[in-house]
Amino acid sequence: MSRFVYRSGFAWVFINAVCLNLALAQQPQSPSGQSSPPAQSTTQATPSAPPAQQKTEQEKEIERQEQSRRMLGVVPQFSVTSRQDAPPLSTGEKFHLFRKAAFDPASIVIVGLQAGISQGEDEFAGYGQGAQGYGKRFGASLADEVSSGFFSNFFYATLFKEDPRYFRLGEGSISHRIKYAVIQEFVCHTDKGGRSFSFENVLGAFSSGGLSNVYYPSTDRGFGLTMSRSGIALLYGSVGGLADEFWPDISQKLFHKHKKDQPAASPTTPAP
Repeated sequence: MSRFVYRSGFAWVFINAVCLNLALAQQPQSPSGQSSPPAQSTTQATPSAPPAQQKTEQEKEIERQEQSRRMLGVVPQFSVTSRQDAPPLSTGEKFHLFRKAAFDPASIVIVGLQAGISQGEDEFAGYGQGAQGYGKRFGASLADEVSSGFFSNFFYATLFKEDPRYFRLGEGSISHRIKYAVIQEFVCHTDKGGRSFSFENVLGAFSSGGLSNVYYPSTDRGFGLTMSRSGIALLYGSVGGLADEFWPDISQKLFHKHKKDQPAASPTTPAP
């Protein structure tokens, strides 16, 4: 992951088209040599059951709400869910999460700020100064952001059938939740509902760090620097997990102190 990445991932899910099997009713054949008027069928057609993987409209709406959340109304938190049993994402949905977060306007602004800070500190001195130097730093920061999201939230998540979302615990002691949030950078949910070592995050960090050798100045390349950048990316991922875990609590205390006094919304009745 890049230097300031909250495991956000990205609004508006892709819902894969699912084909329903149509039952073909067989017409009774009349005896040979005789013609009989077509009899009206008294048996009603039984609608085929929806596939097990098909998501209900209620589930789609829940995912749309989850994937539109922002910290302070700005920083994307699209890939955070409070449902430990949330249905897995399809390949298309994972790609959409990656694409949306990588090119979200807030992400672009953060990339611009990173480039400005980097230039002010003369980081990556090989890029030089002035507008040209800033442009190169901006391009490098954007490449870091896009590549980290691509490898972690889409490529390896799809390859190893892992879920790129952060599954918020939301209860228990503070120390337990801190430990849980940090571990989530290295332990993830799988598409089958189990837990696994997070190849998506770890391999994603090292793949993005290795790719950066293509566009970083020659003085900022090499195995040692790649390992260092990858380790820092994983550290920032853990910090992002803490933000994902505790921000709803902080937000409620700061802005929604009377939320608990409001009547709970009645459950949506699914359409017949």
